[in-house]
Amino acid sequence: MRAVIQRVSRADVVVDHEVVGAIGRGLLVYLGAGEGDQASDVAYMAQKIRGLRVFVDDEGKMSRSVEDIGGAVLVVSQFTLYGDVRKGRRPSFTAAAQPEVAQQLYEDVVAALRASGLDIQTGRFRASMTVRSEVDGPVTIQVDSHRSY
Repeated sequence: MRAVIQRVSRADVVVDHEVVGAIGRGLLVYLGAGEGDQASDVAYMAQKIRGLRVFVDDEGKMSRSVEDIGGAVLVVSQFTLYGDVRKGRRPSFTAAAQPEVAQQLYEDVVAALRASGLDIQTGRFRASMTVRSEVDGPVTIQVDSHRSY
């Protein structure tokens, strides 16, 4: 699984002119599932999102997680994180999981995050969405359950 995680002051997602998910201070997570992803990837991703220490403490160091600050998480499905543009200019998405599999993995991550007690909001899987955010920092982190950076 892949995620691009941004620390935000606020964010929301709109589908058909309706806000379907909105948060204040917290994390905006763009989440994609790839071919071969499974339950271990779900657990890894949920743990990383919950525990990622990107919020500053009283000394100005990034040492607090979204759990520590009582923040919220907005999770938006994003298959385009698997876009491969090494050949040509049009992205290939063959490494992305099939929609039915990807939706289940996405929902499993959301469920794991909700089970931790965090305020979790979502977009709408396979919908055309407008995501609006006020990125704080800016702080943007990439997480991939299959590779280390």
